[in-house]
Amino acid sequence: MVKLSNVEVAVVMIPLPTQGHLNQLLHLSRLISAYHLPLHFTGTTTHLRQAKNRVQGWDPLSTSNVKFHEFSIPSYETPPPNPNSTTKFPSHLMPSLLATCHLRHPISSLLHELSRNYKRVIVIYDSLIAWVLQDAPSIPNVECYSFRSISGFTIYSFICDAAGRLPADAENEFLEKISSMEGCFTSEFAEFSRVQTEFREMVNSGDLYNSCYEIEGFYLDLLAKEKSAGNKQWAVGPLNPPKLFDKRDSRKPHKCIKWLDEQEPNSVIFASFGTTTTLSDEEIKELAIGLEKSEKKFIWVLREADKGDIFTGKVEKLSYQKGMKKKWRKEG
Repeated sequence: MVKLSNVEVAVVMIPLPTQGHLNQLLHLSRLISAYHLPLHFTGTTTHLRQAKNRVQGWDPLSTSNVKFHEFSIPSYETPPPNPNSTTKFPSHLMPSLLATCHLRHPISSLLHELSRNYKRVIVIYDSLIAWVLQDAPSIPNVECYSFRSISGFTIYSFICDAAGRLPADAENEFLEKISSMEGCFTSEFAEFSRVQTEFREMVNSGDLYNSCYEIEGFYLDLLAKEKSAGNKQWAVGPLNPPKLFDKRDSRKPHKCIKWLDEQEPNSVIFASFGTTTTLSDEEIKELAIGLEKSEKKFIWVLREADKGDIFTGKVEKLSYQKGMKKKWRKEG
């Protein structure tokens, strides 16, 4: 590996292989790369291919100091989503999450190599993939920082739920109204998360939040009080693409943005449940009826993209008179 001249720091990104997590660290990479630091973005071959294909607003392949490391892992079976499950958490993602344990050794080898060439190696890793860094404490010059992809409000609500109480200095009308997390996650994911927390406490030097003090200052201050004296935190968000363009013509704005620019301020509903819940056909139908009856313009996103390789299926895009719907659908 050739060391860049006059550069003493290298940065390594380790995302969780689900789209929302991959995308956020990819956009953070764009910001860091502007400082001309060598940046190494790691992951499985399939998921990095998806991340580069989906990224909006910039071309990561055109940035000379960003290097992608695609690692192969054993194949695994991915079950279909079960919209009728009593727990709405997308348990079909668990095989891909558990398979990340195979990234430990290739990432460890990369860190050893970088450690020999740079005075400092900064690792920014998704908080749910800490177990791949269990060798990091034994590697010289390596510092690990956890990236938290969800809001500070949500993270602090998890802390309160686990403690079974709301601290006196955290009295807040929103926190007081939060219901229990019981039933939100499968037992398998809860155990996976617990294991990642143990490894995170073993390697972590600080936390980065996809948030900002202008929006979540109250909750970020509460989170800071939960940390040990040597554990720092930074708000580095919101991590959004700078601009959205049509991939076939970089001079044209993306048609979704073009459509939004034509609407009146505060006149469009955005409906999206991300990947942390699975909607049944009946729930989707009811949501469609509700959007129609609202008589408001809307953007509605339905996703199944994270259940596997999107390149084995196709993307269907549908437009309506009063709104736009984009549906990711895997076939075959």
